[in-house]
Amino acid sequence: MDAARQIEYYTIEDIYNLPDGQRAELIDGELYMMATPGMVHQRLVMVLSSSIFNYIQSKKGGCEVFPSPFSVFLNANNELYLEPDISVICDKGKLTEKGCNGAPDWVIEIVSRSSRSMDYNKKLFKYHTAGVREYWIVDYEKNCIMAYDFEKEEMVDYAFSDKVKAGIFEDLEIDFSGIDLG
Repeated sequence: MDAARQIEYYTIEDIYNLPDGQRAELIDGELYMMATPGMVHQRLVMVLSSSIFNYIQSKKGGCEVFPSPFSVFLNANNELYLEPDISVICDKGKLTEKGCNGAPDWVIEIVSRSSRSMDYNKKLFKYHTAGVREYWIVDYEKNCIMAYDFEKEEMVDYAFSDKVKAGIFEDLEIDFSGIDLG
């Protein structure tokens, strides 16, 4: 007779107990190990983060941009821990030394083969229901950027030849055609 498969249920404590250098995300008690990002992925994180940072600085804005690894505790529970590739937080009351407690205003995920399903499905749902205002899925292998404006309930699909308008900022556009993917 087959024994019933015992389902592991993980909490934030399991994240904290991972070996040094091992990264994972926690969604509904399930642990998702994170692969080391590649060069193109990291280049996009750097270019997009610095573009957003420079824009905020030029406007003397109150928002802050954090590239991964940066902890985001979307809900006030022990079951949901994410490390978005880029988080923009405008409510400084959400920030602690450990990360962001609550929904960032804007999240950008750079898709890699190992994260494709998570970024397009689970994270899209979690970010939307948690109150993230804007979510971009940047998929360089598919040459597309999907920009979700959850406040307006809109999604616009862009290509890497386009300028993409940020919804949470009045006049920020990022020209993807000028990004050298190497």
